[in-house]
Amino acid sequence: MWQLNDVKMIRYLDGYIYYIEFDDGMKGEIDFSSYLSRSGIFSSLKDKKVFSSARIEGGTISWPNGADVAPESLYEKLETQIKS
Repeated sequence: MWQLNDVKMIRYLDGYIYYIEFDDGMKGEIDFSSYLSRSGIFSSLKDKKVFSSARIEGGTISWPNGADVAPESLYEKLETQIKS
């Protein structure tokens, strides 16, 4: 069964990278630059001032313009990094 974990802490590092920590202790750096090539709501995140203004909302990382990334997607990225 899939267990959903909430993001409990984020810290902007540099470029398009955030350090993210989940409520179960899973943690690491995620590079969001691949999201920025998408059109629509993610395109305004190319502005680093906007990108660096993320907060935690609804258990995941969210930006003032309404962009967010599903916590299970972030968790999976961190799991993949750990395994490689």
